[in-house]
Amino acid sequence: MERQTVVTGTALRCSSRGDLTVLLGGYEGVIPREDGVHPLISGAQREISVLSRVGLPVSCTVTAISIDGGGRPHLTLSRHCAQAQAIAWLLENAHPGVILPARVTHLEHFGAFVDLGCGFISLIPLERISTARISDPGDRFSIGQDILVTVTDVDPQLCRIYLSHRELLGTWLENAALFAPGDAVTGIVRSVQEYGVFIELTPNLSGLADWRRELAPGDVVSVYIKSIRPENRKIKLQVIRKLGRAQKPSPFRYFMTDGTTENWTY
Repeated sequence: MERQTVVTGTALRCSSRGDLTVLLGGYEGVIPREDGVHPLISGAQREISVLSRVGLPVSCTVTAISIDGGGRPHLTLSRHCAQAQAIAWLLENAHPGVILPARVTHLEHFGAFVDLGCGFISLIPLERISTARISDPGDRFSIGQDILVTVTDVDPQLCRIYLSHRELLGTWLENAALFAPGDAVTGIVRSVQEYGVFIELTPNLSGLADWRRELAPGDVVSVYIKSIRPENRKIKLQVIRKLGRAQKPSPFRYFMTDGTTENWTY
């Protein structure tokens, strides 16, 4: 309490008032509703941020200790203070290009929200998730998934950190080096146009195949690689057969896990 050390316990329950009871080192403590969330988190996200912690780890600081009638200590806790420390650290250290760990918290049609630590939420816009185009963040991420992100900008005045993900998935040449003409591999249909079908081989690499009536976005297909042209970054494919529908996002192959992406060029 004196050092305001951030400690972690498990949220046991949330009262109708919004107070969160936390099991901490064998003792129970309470995070009052007003200390449950940093002021930067507002509206519906504020309520969800507290309710969704039940059964999960919660980071907090101890703000007061009292002794009940049975001689047991009662802890008053603050998640707000722990979040303030996390935000201060991030704003100081998360300059553009830095790679950070994150956890996906929820998905919207326009992007994925991730937790950078202690409930500090930032958005990865849809177009920043990967270079290969997708129609929905659920094509790449699942809620609760641990991922890496890279910082594109920081606004200390608004306490906001802007994120991207695609830079970590490799350049065109790095991804194309995984394949060779004559290979037969699987891919996912991402777009069907009159002039052809775009098929994703990796999250940052797609090729074009001839139009097929029976194909739709989300179909898994086997393809034959006819040619790879680095000079104009094009891959020509031939569909062998339709294999079914994509069920869940595949694990990522990260080409960068540390260092900086500031000078990344696809």
